[in-house]
Amino acid sequence: MTFIPSFIPSPDQGVWNLGPLPIRAYAMFIILGIVVAVWLGNRRYVARGGQPGTITDLAIWAVPFGIVGGRLYHVITDNQLYFGPGGSGFSGAIRVWDGGLGIWGAVALGALGAWIGARRKGVALLPVADAVAPGIALAQAIGRLGNYFNQELFGSPTTLPWGLEIDLAHRPAGYEQYATFHPTFLYEALWLVGVALVLIWADKRFNLGHGRVFALYIVLYCVGRTWIELLRIDSANHILGLRLNVWTAVIVGIGGLVWFVLSARLKPGREALVDTR
Repeated sequence: MTFIPSFIPSPDQGVWNLGPLPIRAYAMFIILGIVVAVWLGNRRYVARGGQPGTITDLAIWAVPFGIVGGRLYHVITDNQLYFGPGGSGFSGAIRVWDGGLGIWGAVALGALGAWIGARRKGVALLPVADAVAPGIALAQAIGRLGNYFNQELFGSPTTLPWGLEIDLAHRPAGYEQYATFHPTFLYEALWLVGVALVLIWADKRFNLGHGRVFALYIVLYCVGRTWIELLRIDSANHILGLRLNVWTAVIVGIGGLVWFVLSARLKPGREALVDTR
Protein backbone atom coordinates (compact mmCIF):
# COMPACT_ATOMS: atom_id res chain seq x y z
CA MET A 1 0.00 0.00 0.00
CA THR A 2 1.48 3.32 -1.06
CA PHE A 3 1.33 6.17 1.41
CA ILE A 4 0.18 9.42 -0.16
CA PRO A 5 1.02 12.46 1.97
CA SER A 6 -1.74 14.96 2.65
CA PHE A 7 -0.24 18.41 2.88
CA ILE A 8 -1.76 21.42 4.63
CA PRO A 9 -3.22 23.81 2.04
CA SER A 10 -2.78 27.55 2.48
CA PRO A 11 -5.85 29.81 2.41
CA ASP A 12 -6.68 31.39 -0.94
CA GLN A 13 -7.01 34.80 0.67
CA GLY A 14 -6.47 36.60 3.95
CA VAL A 15 -8.58 39.71 3.27
CA TRP A 16 -12.32 39.99 2.66
CA ASN A 17 -13.95 43.25 1.61
CA LEU A 18 -17.13 44.24 3.38
CA GLY A 19 -18.08 47.09 1.11
CA PRO A 20 -15.25 49.63 1.44
CA LEU A 21 -14.05 47.99 4.68
CA PRO A 22 -11.32 45.30 4.38
CA ILE A 23 -11.59 42.49 6.93
CA ARG A 24 -8.13 41.07 7.49
CA ALA A 25 -7.62 37.64 9.01
CA TYR A 26 -4.35 38.74 10.62
CA ALA A 27 -6.03 41.60 12.48
CA MET A 28 -9.02 39.47 13.49
CA PHE A 29 -6.81 36.80 15.08
CA ILE A 30 -4.78 39.44 16.92
CA ILE A 31 -7.99 40.93 18.31
CA LEU A 32 -9.35 37.50 19.25
CA GLY A 33 -6.09 36.70 21.03
CA ILE A 34 -6.29 39.93 23.02
CA VAL A 35 -9.87 39.17 24.06
CA VAL A 36 -8.90 35.67 25.22
CA ALA A 37 -5.88 36.99 27.13
CA VAL A 38 -7.93 39.65 28.94
CA TRP A 39 -10.75 37.20 29.73
CA LEU A 40 -8.44 34.52 31.14
CA GLY A 41 -6.23 37.05 32.88
CA ASN A 42 -9.25 38.59 34.61
CA ARG A 43 -10.48 35.18 35.81
CA ARG A 44 -7.06 34.26 37.17
CA TYR A 45 -6.53 37.66 38.79
CA VAL A 46 -9.88 37.51 40.58
CA ALA A 47 -9.08 33.96 41.72
CA ARG A 48 -5.87 35.31 43.27
CA GLY A 49 -7.86 37.89 45.25
CA GLY A 50 -7.94 40.82 42.85
CA GLN A 51 -10.86 42.99 41.84
CA PRO A 52 -12.92 42.22 38.71
CA GLY A 53 -12.17 44.61 35.87
CA THR A 54 -8.60 45.42 36.90
CA ILE A 55 -7.05 43.44 34.04
CA THR A 56 -9.43 45.08 31.55
CA ASP A 57 -8.46 48.51 32.84
CA LEU A 58 -4.75 47.73 32.54
CA ALA A 59 -5.25 46.26 29.05
CA ILE A 60 -6.35 49.71 27.87
CA TRP A 61 -2.75 50.75 28.51
CA ALA A 62 -0.90 47.53 27.76
CA VAL A 63 -2.47 46.64 24.39
CA PRO A 64 -1.69 49.86 22.47
CA PHE A 65 1.81 49.96 23.94
CA GLY A 66 2.29 46.30 23.02
CA ILE A 67 1.18 46.77 19.40
CA VAL A 68 3.48 49.77 18.96
CA GLY A 69 6.36 47.91 20.62
CA GLY A 70 5.81 44.81 18.52
CA ARG A 71 5.81 46.79 15.30
CA LEU A 72 8.86 48.83 16.29
CA TYR A 73 10.86 45.70 17.06
CA HIS A 74 9.89 44.12 13.75
CA VAL A 75 10.71 47.21 11.70
CA ILE A 76 14.04 47.79 13.48
CA THR A 77 15.25 44.19 13.29
CA ASP A 78 13.98 43.64 9.71
CA ASN A 79 14.64 47.17 8.51
CA GLN A 80 15.88 45.94 5.10
CA LEU A 81 12.30 44.96 4.24
CA TYR A 82 11.28 48.60 4.47
CA PHE A 83 14.34 50.81 4.03
CA GLY A 84 16.69 48.54 2.08
CA PRO A 85 16.89 48.19 -1.73
CA GLY A 86 13.40 47.55 -3.05
CA GLY A 87 11.89 48.04 0.41
CA SER A 88 8.33 49.25 0.92
CA GLY A 89 9.42 52.44 2.69
CA PHE A 90 7.80 54.27 5.57
CA SER A 91 4.28 53.51 4.35
CA GLY A 92 5.06 49.79 4.52
CA ALA A 93 6.63 50.17 7.97
CA ILE A 94 3.38 51.47 9.45
CA ARG A 95 1.06 48.95 7.72
CA VAL A 96 0.82 46.68 10.74
CA TRP A 97 -2.24 44.99 9.22
CA ASP A 98 -0.01 43.41 6.57
CA GLY A 99 1.71 41.37 9.28
CA GLY A 100 4.87 41.82 11.31
CA LEU A 101 4.75 42.12 15.09
CA GLY A 102 7.81 41.17 17.14
CA ILE A 103 6.78 39.53 20.40
CA TRP A 104 9.89 40.82 22.14
CA GLY A 105 8.95 44.43 21.56
CA ALA A 106 5.27 43.74 22.21
CA VAL A 107 5.96 42.25 25.66
CA ALA A 108 8.52 44.92 26.57
CA LEU A 109 6.36 47.94 25.72
CA GLY A 110 3.19 46.12 26.75
CA ALA A 111 4.74 45.64 30.19
CA LEU A 112 5.57 49.35 30.29
CA GLY A 113 1.97 50.18 29.46
CA ALA A 114 0.74 47.76 32.14
CA TRP A 115 3.12 49.33 34.66
CA ILE A 116 1.77 52.80 33.89
CA GLY A 117 -1.80 51.54 34.23
CA ALA A 118 -0.96 49.71 37.48
CA ARG A 119 0.61 52.83 38.94
CA ARG A 120 -2.46 54.86 38.07
CA LYS A 121 -4.75 52.22 39.59
CA GLY A 122 -2.60 51.65 42.65
CA VAL A 123 -2.13 47.90 42.11
CA ALA A 124 1.03 45.77 42.19
CA LEU A 125 2.34 44.73 38.78
CA LEU A 126 3.82 41.29 39.53
CA PRO A 127 0.52 39.63 40.55
CA VAL A 128 -0.96 41.04 37.36
CA ALA A 129 1.91 39.58 35.33
CA ASP A 130 1.42 36.16 36.93
CA ALA A 131 -2.31 36.27 36.25
CA VAL A 132 -2.03 37.20 32.58
CA ALA A 133 0.96 35.03 31.58
CA PRO A 134 -1.05 31.98 30.37
CA GLY A 135 -3.42 34.28 28.49
CA ILE A 136 -0.52 35.98 26.73
CA ALA A 137 0.71 32.57 25.57
CA LEU A 138 -2.76 31.72 24.24
CA ALA A 139 -3.02 35.12 22.55
CA GLN A 140 0.26 34.45 20.75
CA ALA A 141 -0.98 31.02 19.67
CA ILE A 142 -4.16 32.51 18.24
CA GLY A 143 -2.27 35.35 16.58
CA ARG A 144 -0.03 32.86 14.76
CA LEU A 145 -3.06 31.75 12.76
CA GLY A 146 -2.94 35.16 11.11
CA ASN A 147 0.50 34.25 9.72
CA TYR A 148 -1.14 31.18 8.17
CA PHE A 149 -3.60 33.33 6.23
CA ASN A 150 -0.78 35.67 5.18
CA GLN A 151 1.36 32.71 4.02
CA GLU A 152 4.34 33.93 6.04
CA LEU A 153 6.77 32.75 8.72
CA PHE A 154 7.05 29.21 7.43
CA GLY A 155 10.15 27.05 7.67
CA SER A 156 12.45 25.14 5.39
CA PRO A 157 11.13 22.82 2.64
CA THR A 158 9.76 19.47 3.78
CA THR A 159 7.89 16.50 2.34
CA LEU A 160 6.41 15.51 5.70
CA PRO A 161 2.63 14.83 5.62
CA TRP A 162 1.95 18.04 7.52
CA GLY A 163 4.02 20.17 5.15
CA LEU A 164 2.44 23.53 4.36
CA GLU A 165 1.66 24.35 0.73
CA ILE A 166 2.87 27.83 -0.14
CA ASP A 167 1.89 29.69 -3.30
CA LEU A 168 4.76 30.59 -5.62
CA ALA A 169 4.26 34.31 -5.01
CA HIS A 170 5.01 33.84 -1.30
CA ARG A 171 8.10 31.62 -1.61
CA PRO A 172 11.45 33.26 -0.80
CA ALA A 173 14.05 33.72 -3.50
CA GLY A 174 15.93 30.49 -4.03
CA TYR A 175 13.03 28.33 -2.89
CA GLU A 176 10.74 28.71 -5.89
CA GLN A 177 11.12 25.04 -6.83
CA TYR A 178 9.72 23.82 -3.51
CA ALA A 179 5.99 23.60 -2.87
CA THR A 180 5.70 22.50 0.78
CA PHE A 181 7.41 23.89 3.87
CA HIS A 182 7.52 23.37 7.64
CA PRO A 183 4.45 25.11 9.14
CA THR A 184 6.43 26.89 11.83
CA PHE A 185 3.41 29.07 12.64
CA LEU A 186 1.61 25.85 13.65
CA TYR A 187 4.59 24.52 15.61
CA GLU A 188 4.72 27.74 17.60
CA ALA A 189 0.96 27.86 18.13
CA LEU A 190 0.91 24.31 19.50
CA TRP A 191 3.97 24.98 21.65
CA LEU A 192 2.29 28.07 23.12
CA VAL A 193 -0.90 26.18 23.96
CA GLY A 194 1.31 23.70 25.80
CA VAL A 195 3.10 26.57 27.56
CA ALA A 196 -0.24 28.00 28.74
CA LEU A 197 -1.31 24.63 30.14
CA VAL A 198 2.02 24.12 31.92
CA LEU A 199 1.82 27.60 33.46
CA ILE A 200 -1.68 27.01 34.80
CA TRP A 201 -0.66 23.60 36.21
CA ALA A 202 2.60 24.87 37.75
CA ASP A 203 0.87 27.87 39.31
CA LYS A 204 -1.66 25.63 41.05
CA ARG A 205 0.84 22.91 41.96
CA PHE A 206 3.59 25.13 43.37
CA ASN A 207 1.62 28.23 44.42
CA LEU A 208 3.85 30.50 42.34
CA GLY A 209 4.04 34.21 43.06
CA HIS A 210 6.20 37.34 42.80
CA GLY A 211 6.30 37.16 39.00
CA ARG A 212 7.46 33.55 38.74
CA VAL A 213 4.57 32.47 36.48
CA PHE A 214 5.55 35.21 34.07
CA ALA A 215 9.24 34.29 34.37
CA LEU A 216 8.39 30.66 33.61
CA TYR A 217 6.40 31.80 30.58
CA ILE A 218 9.48 33.65 29.33
CA VAL A 219 11.72 30.60 29.80
CA LEU A 220 9.34 28.13 28.13
CA TYR A 221 8.51 30.42 25.25
CA CYS A 222 12.17 31.14 24.56
CA VAL A 223 13.02 27.42 24.52
CA GLY A 224 10.35 26.82 21.87
CA ARG A 225 11.13 29.95 19.91
CA THR A 226 14.81 28.99 19.67
CA TRP A 227 14.29 25.67 17.85
CA ILE A 228 11.39 27.00 15.78
CA GLU A 229 13.41 30.04 14.71
CA LEU A 230 16.17 27.74 13.46
CA LEU A 231 13.69 26.21 11.00
CA ARG A 232 12.59 29.50 9.45
CA ILE A 233 13.87 30.75 6.10
CA ASP A 234 12.27 34.19 5.88
CA SER A 235 14.53 37.21 5.58
CA ALA A 236 16.33 38.04 8.85
CA ASN A 237 19.49 39.67 10.09
CA HIS A 238 22.20 37.32 11.37
CA ILE A 239 24.85 37.60 14.07
CA LEU A 240 27.71 35.07 14.06
CA GLY A 241 25.77 32.89 11.65
CA LEU A 242 22.56 32.75 13.71
CA ARG A 243 19.32 34.65 13.22
CA LEU A 244 18.95 37.69 15.46
CA ASN A 245 15.83 36.26 17.07
CA VAL A 246 17.72 33.12 18.09
CA TRP A 247 20.14 35.25 20.08
CA THR A 248 17.25 37.27 21.49
CA ALA A 249 15.46 34.10 22.61
CA VAL A 250 18.59 32.71 24.27
CA ILE A 251 19.42 35.95 26.11
CA VAL A 252 15.85 36.68 27.19
CA GLY A 253 15.34 33.04 28.19
CA ILE A 254 18.43 33.11 30.41
CA GLY A 255 17.15 36.33 31.95
CA GLY A 256 13.79 34.70 32.66
CA LEU A 257 15.50 31.71 34.28
CA VAL A 258 17.63 33.95 36.52
CA TRP A 259 14.50 35.89 37.49
CA PHE A 260 12.66 32.67 38.35
CA VAL A 261 15.50 31.24 40.48
CA LEU A 262 16.28 34.46 42.35
CA SER A 263 12.61 35.13 43.02
CA ALA A 264 12.10 31.62 44.40
CA ARG A 265 15.08 32.02 46.74
CA LEU A 266 14.42 35.58 47.90
CA LYS A 267 10.61 35.55 48.00
CA PRO A 268 9.25 32.01 48.29
CA GLY A 269 5.49 31.43 48.21
CA ARG A 270 2.86 33.76 46.87
CA GLU A 271 2.43 37.37 47.88
CA ALA A 272 -0.76 38.67 49.48
CA LEU A 273 -2.61 40.55 46.76
CA VAL A 274 -3.85 44.01 47.69
CA ASP A 275 -6.15 45.56 45.10
CA THR A 276 -8.36 48.29 46.49
CA ARG A 277 -8.37 50.33 43.26
